[in-house]
Amino acid sequence: MRVRFTSAAEAELADALDWYRANAPREAPRFLDEFEVLARRLADNPRQFPSVMDKVRRAGFRRYPYGLFFVIGSDEVQVFACFHASRDPHRWQERS
Repeated sequence: MRVRFTSAAEAELADALDWYRANAPREAPRFLDEFEVLARRLADNPRQFPSVMDKVRRAGFRRYPYGLFFVIGSDEVQVFACFHASRDPHRWQERS
């Protein structure tokens, strides 16, 4: 299945990666690797991830406090947030 990121999700992912590059440079490539694995898992089987609100699902990073929030469409997975676990969830909920 095709995975598509909204501009907001892309910006959040870029911000997270920038933060790791600036504050924990050794973690930045690991963060990116984990993201790529997670994106492939989303494409292969998005239903493996739990629902968190109505049709919204969350794919959590294993090593990092981030989650990809997404909905499954007929022919694609739409990721609308890449969210840090300590942020106010109302911000991603407003987008869903």
